[in-house]
Amino acid sequence: MAGCIGLSPCRMPTIGGEVHQAEANISAFELPTSSPSSGPASASMSTVEPSLLNPASPPSKKPRLSAAGGSCSNSASSVVGDNSPGTLPSAAPVEMNNVATNGSSANNNGAAMANGAGIDENLYSRQLYVLGKEAMARMAASNILISGLGGLGVEVAKNVILSGVKSVTLQDATTTTWDDLSSQFYLRKADIGKNRAEQCLKHLSELNPYVSVLTSKEPLTPELIGKEKYSTVVVTESSGVSNLLEIGNWCHDNGVSFILAETKGLFSRIFCDFGPDFSVLDVNGENPVTTLIAGVTKEEQGVVTCLDESRHGLEDGDFVKFSEVQGMTELNDHAPIQIEVTGPYTFKLKFDTRGMTDYIRGGVVTQVKMVKKLSFKRLEESIAAPEYIIADWGKLDHTETINIAFQALDAFVNQYSRRPRPYNAEDADNFVKIATDLANRMEVTLNVKVARIFSFICSGQVCPMNGFVGGVVAQEVMKSVSGKFHPLFQWMFFDSIECLPFEFDGETGALTSTLDETDFQGSGSRYDGQIAVFGKKFQQSLGDEKWFVVGAGAIGCELLKNFAMMGLGGGDKGKIFVTDMDLIERSNLNRQFLFRPKDVGQAKSVCAAQAVLEMNPGITIEHHVNRVGPETEATYNDDFFENLSGVANALDNVDARIYMDRRCVYYRKPLLESGTLGTKGNTQVVNPNMTESYSSSQDPPEKSIPICTLKNFPNAIEHTLQWARDLFEGIFKQSAENAAQFLSDPRYLERTLKLPGSQPLEILESVKKCLMDDRPKDFQGCVTWARLLWEDSFNNTIQQLLFNFPPDQTTSTGQPFWSAPKRCPKAMTFSTEDDLCVDFVFAGANLRAEMYGIPQVRDRTLVGNMGAAVHVPVFQPRTGVRIALTEAEAQSQSGTLDSDRLEELKTTLENRVDFQGLKITPIEFEKDDDSNLHMDFIVAASNARATNYSIELADRLKSKLIAGKIIPAIATTTSVVSGLVCLELIKRVGGETNIEKYKNGFVNLALPFFGFSEPVAAPRLTYHDTQFTLWDRFEVQGEMTLKEFLDHFKDRYNLEITMLSQGVCMLYSFFMQKEKREERLKSPLVQVVREVSRRPIEPHVKALVFELCCNDRDGEDVEVPYVRYEIPPSQLNNA
Repeated sequence: MAGCIGLSPCRMPTIGGEVHQAEANISAFELPTSSPSSGPASASMSTVEPSLLNPASPPSKKPRLSAAGGSCSNSASSVVGDNSPGTLPSAAPVEMNNVATNGSSANNNGAAMANGAGIDENLYSRQLYVLGKEAMARMAASNILISGLGGLGVEVAKNVILSGVKSVTLQDATTTTWDDLSSQFYLRKADIGKNRAEQCLKHLSELNPYVSVLTSKEPLTPELIGKEKYSTVVVTESSGVSNLLEIGNWCHDNGVSFILAETKGLFSRIFCDFGPDFSVLDVNGENPVTTLIAGVTKEEQGVVTCLDESRHGLEDGDFVKFSEVQGMTELNDHAPIQIEVTGPYTFKLKFDTRGMTDYIRGGVVTQVKMVKKLSFKRLEESIAAPEYIIADWGKLDHTETINIAFQALDAFVNQYSRRPRPYNAEDADNFVKIATDLANRMEVTLNVKVARIFSFICSGQVCPMNGFVGGVVAQEVMKSVSGKFHPLFQWMFFDSIECLPFEFDGETGALTSTLDETDFQGSGSRYDGQIAVFGKKFQQSLGDEKWFVVGAGAIGCELLKNFAMMGLGGGDKGKIFVTDMDLIERSNLNRQFLFRPKDVGQAKSVCAAQAVLEMNPGITIEHHVNRVGPETEATYNDDFFENLSGVANALDNVDARIYMDRRCVYYRKPLLESGTLGTKGNTQVVNPNMTESYSSSQDPPEKSIPICTLKNFPNAIEHTLQWARDLFEGIFKQSAENAAQFLSDPRYLERTLKLPGSQPLEILESVKKCLMDDRPKDFQGCVTWARLLWEDSFNNTIQQLLFNFPPDQTTSTGQPFWSAPKRCPKAMTFSTEDDLCVDFVFAGANLRAEMYGIPQVRDRTLVGNMGAAVHVPVFQPRTGVRIALTEAEAQSQSGTLDSDRLEELKTTLENRVDFQGLKITPIEFEKDDDSNLHMDFIVAASNARATNYSIELADRLKSKLIAGKIIPAIATTTSVVSGLVCLELIKRVGGETNIEKYKNGFVNLALPFFGFSEPVAAPRLTYHDTQFTLWDRFEVQGEMTLKEFLDHFKDRYNLEITMLSQGVCMLYSFFMQKEKREERLKSPLVQVVREVSRRPIEPHVKALVFELCCNDRDGEDVEVPYVRYEIPPSQLNNA
């Protein structure tokens, strides 16, 4: 149940700006090589080396080399550009060898991976879809140093190690204290007094066998950084680095990226300096836009018109290139041209087309990714004149104050040799005085309230805040060494002081709540860091909470870690429940950090619960392996939900989310919802009697591909992959299931004949083919079937299509039939020299053998030769064959039923007696098992069809993404989203009732973009003079007949019930037959439900839910709440 996104349909803003100059090919770069010993290996460091340092040689499984074909990377052509702040002026074309390094220290491993070779696609598959092979290769050549292994440092280290860099050095000379245990999830009570980095080394090194993890107690100095050839240095605790400005200056001058990140209670700051000449190779990570064009004018700035059915999706300043244009062929393969958008279907070229030949038809326009050059200021300069992004637009006045507060904290520590004491008024007054002096010198306005709160809580640590910041910082580390995505430029300040359950004066920030300062003082507890922010009473409330985490995938792991560190469920009354029916797969290990290779094949919920118990043995957690749904309502019943404090979803599908949302609405429990999609993430708070629910608004449905496009007129690789997936499902699963059921169920034929439309004919045709016509007797029979299927799919069908519609066919208006979006196909000829031909027959024959229980033959060359020897009848196109040109025609053809043929099939199947002992095994598609040949078949089928239609082929990785409907994922986004979710949970536990204090979050780490909004209040509806929301309902108790129930609403609410339903069962309606209506009116409601539904009411059900249609006192239809009808005790046992 990995968490996947349910993003709102709003479009994330992009980082814009003009780009200029010449084109260069990003994919053609080569990283410089050096000796294998380059990188950190100092004898003064402790280290846990991976079993094999070479990323191309994992210890457990030989990696799969990338398949030949098109790259799925977003990197395309690139140009220097953008004169926005911090951006270098336009200059000469970038030398891509220089661009590729961006300050990274490349080595042999990185060079070997520059073209994607050696990347463990089984482990990194979901991340590869986010970053691409080239970015991953650059990361694998990079050595990272992280200074400070507190709560924030370990979050950054965890995410960076999971990402797959070459090495990570943990630099820390500090010993563990009680404060660390509230957020540093790899430290234990037994580690107090020991070096933090050394104590968490083993845990961090286990996260990724390809990453060398080392520790160092040496002071952080320019000499250490230079000696070990680090690509990026991250400082997470500036108080431990006395020479911070010197480090920042040295990194800036020596091509080493520098990141400063800190959290203080509920405040944080991030600073990035990637040097004076940094190249962003892909600003947003989105796939380049491709669209078909319908016309190009001959003007000083030619206007391009796209086909009416497709918005181009381009933006002002984008660059594009053309292909397949007929007539104005000068555009084909021309250098990228900048555009100006003039409408959703048109754009203007900043290019003179008057000297070109006339446009005739066709053409494809493709967006070109451009390199953006950035010039960062060094830390010393940037502190005085900071440039920052806004993390929360609702707190614009907080940004400069937080910047000053961090500087004031340094001054306070220098003056008093300690940090301000939690909630100490005297220290706060002194701190505000220091901050005010700084603000006056910098000529900025100080928000005194924010500054005072900073003083109150800056000595504390909050795990969710570290999770949020740690995810952002780790993504910036990846940007610094890969050039993938736009860096944070240059500061970001973020706070979540609305989490505090106390009242402060709006002007001065003075406490208006009565607090005992001793409630915030440490007492030798693992929660001391958190107590310094929220107090001991709040900590007790957290411990008594009972939360249900649904899903133990990526988000679920992060939530459970945060819950454990916060102490949620750590009290006598508290408990965490977690359920997930999935088993751990190897691809999960890249981001679901609670799991290890030894856990593969085990239940996620079980391993996750065990892992967080090791982090904090003081919590109580109960793991389940159940799916949430109607089938488990006996387990997750009234008693279970009524005892919960709330639910946190970590689900991977919308249906389960909607189901849990409805359960939370019914039981009036808060729901914390979240999801991710690559670098994008969102969070939603659902609070009873306050906000709308998750189901109140949903994303629009995915656009489906028309049947006629799939069957006859594909024009994109997505079409051929969907066709190949449908072919796999139809042949190896659906037909096999039909045949297997026919063999095992004596009444299958009878039930099939009762199905509507043409379904009986289609199903019985497939059964006859499986059991009679195409049934193989041995493996040669399987090969023959696969070879003939290839001929029919890629030769015969195309010949027939071209017979019906020749290449020179015209429409009734005289226009060419084969014009965009249609692509004129060409038939393929089978050859053992063509890998696509052999791959299709090889995979198809072996899958067919698996279906029939015939021993497989995995000798590819042998199978290819067997296929070539198959006698293939010469195909002659037939007249009278109808081919659907529109969706309506395709639908009408599929609905035709030939009754005579159906009767013939029925008779044939009934009379056959040679099916005894025959067993058919349907094949369930599994994308992540490279040995099962499922993806081999789909890739071969899709690319063969793409060859038919001259569509660019897709490699295995891209094919798996599309055909397998994989959700791209990366650990950084998961960390960010989970941190935000837990900050909202803190508000809930604190008893916050003001909707304005809660926040729904939207992030895109690629840009980076952060947006927060107040949750939407639950809409209010009215009947008569009564207002209600989705959280309201009618409560009805007592034993009633249906008539008494109707009279109850008439007498008490002045509502006339016209229809009454329970689930899908109609219990009463005004148009019901009189006899049936009169009979039901006399019966008890519970009896009516039993009789209409024709099934008993489950023993765990204590109440029934009824939906009403009502007329008000004026006889008008009116919307009303649902009814919760409590089953009378006398009926419970009889229900």
